[in-house]
Amino acid sequence: MAAGTNRAAHAAPLRVGRDTWPRAVAMGAAAASLVAAFAVAGPARGATYKWVDEKGVVHYTDKIPPEAVNKGTTVLDKQARPTKRIDPPLTPEQARAREAEEEQRRIAAKAQEEIARRDRALIASYTSEAEIDLAKRRVLATIDGQLDSSRAYAAQLEKRKAELDKRREALGDKPVPAALERELDGNRSELAKTTALIEQKQKERAATVARYDADRVRWRELKAAADANATPAQAAATPVRAAPSGASGGGRM
Repeated sequence: MAAGTNRAAHAAPLRVGRDTWPRAVAMGAAAASLVAAFAVAGPARGATYKWVDEKGVVHYTDKIPPEAVNKGTTVLDKQARPTKRIDPPLTPEQARAREAEEEQRRIAAKAQEEIARRDRALIASYTSEAEIDLAKRRVLATIDGQLDSSRAYAAQLEKRKAELDKRREALGDKPVPAALERELDGNRSELAKTTALIEQKQKERAATVARYDADRVRWRELKAAADANATPAQAAATPVRAAPSGASGGGRM
């Protein structure tokens, strides 16, 4: 019975479906091409390159042919395992887009580094919010002193201008003396400079207030973050003390 069974098994024809045969032939051809490519490449040839042509046909060669230079290529080792991907060269538009992206990343990284540097300087400069307020008052006192001096000087210039204008009006149709004209021109020029200085100091004062207020808020955030990070570390470093013997176990009878 066993021998008959074996003969029947050997005599049974191999049945292949309609879809199975073409697929099997294609897979066999692809495998044969791959084996042949690696056989040609040989140990002395080094790596094998896998690339696809315009018709979608996959090729395996021991070097990149000229027609595949501008296409993506995969480098395979001796066991047909991919080891490296060689991307096609970028188009001019793609190159410009990548350069713009890299520039944006560099700008963002530089900005982040500047923020980190300011944070370190802020934490190192002050130990409390009160110190920030004190520094703010000192800077504002200097600016306010400059503003008071400039305003007083501007008031003097305005008074002198009124006197010069009155003298000029008193001349009527007579020619204005050159000395008076020069003094009027100098007065107007000095008054314009002083007015511009006052405006500049006012803007500086507003910017100083905003900067110190922002520093106080940021210092508070950094201090809170530092305290939050320090709490788990301190808890981990604190030794656990064992309860003294006899401390538990109920009262006396």
